[in-house]
Parts: sequence; structure tokens; C-alpha cells
Amino acid sequence: MIIYQIPGRRPIKIENVVLDYNGTIAVDGRIIYGVKELLLKLKDYVNVYILTADTYGTVERECRGLDVELLTFPKENAGESKRDIVKKLGGDKTLCVGNGYNDIPMFQESILSIAVIEGEGASGKLLSHADIITRSILEALEIILNKDKIKATLRN
Repeated sequence: MIIYQIPGRRPIKIENVVLDYNGTIAVDGRIIYGVKELLLKLKDYVNVYILTADTYGTVERECRGLDVELLTFPKENAGESKRDIVKKLGGDKTLCVGNGYNDIPMFQESILSIAVIEGEGASGKLLSHADIITRSILEALEIILNKDKIKATLRN
């Protein structure tokens, strides 16, 4: 578990981190260099879930050796599927990371959310639902792992 102590707010306790796959931790179906090492660190503290419709059919191969939960869903109604997964995990203890329009429902369900602008861009509508916006997934993962960065960004 990661606990964020943010001035002016109640402590935020994170047990789960949910990551969108394509456009967030991967571009064109391939995991971005440096992500695997940060995910291995992150899973020491929280349960890590990677959500995907597996558009490129690469997720199992790309995530081999990470020992994280891979959850796939149909391409249709992806946003609802993602929201339902976060709801089942407990949105009050889940941090979500994504880049797409279909990530809005899971952002709304989670206690904390980070929008990532990577090689595929990010949905402008998603940005207004994010607690934090980063320029890359590496920045997002480093922020999650650094309580002071979260505190500095979200303090009241």
C-alpha cells in the first residue's frame, strides 16, 4: 500500500494501480523503454493491473516477467469495461493511469488519476478528469513512487 499525506486533505491510501496499455504504457503495442523497471518497483507496494483490448495482440508477450494482472476486455464499450474493473477493485483505493477518451469512466471511479501524454497523444476531454497530467508514462510512474511529488502537485 502507498499512503499519500497531502496537506489540506485526508490521507489517500492506494492498494491498486490500474494502467491502460495502448497509448499509456505502450505505443504501437510495444511497452515503452524503462516502464518495466518502474512497474517492478511499483508492484512491491501495490497491486498492478494492466487493462487492454489488446488491439495489437502483443500484451502477453510484452508483459512477460512482470508478474502483474493483465485484464482484457472487448473493444466495444471499453470505457464501461474499465470503469467496472475499477469499481470491482474498489475505486476508493485505486489510482488509474490512462490517455484515452475511454479512460474517463475509470478516472471518475478512482480516487486518484493521472493522464499521460505519450506517443499517441491524449484525449483533451480526459485531461479535465485527471488529478495530474504528465508528459510521459515514465514521469507518471516516478510521481506515483515519490510521495513528495504527489504532495507538491495536489496540496490544497
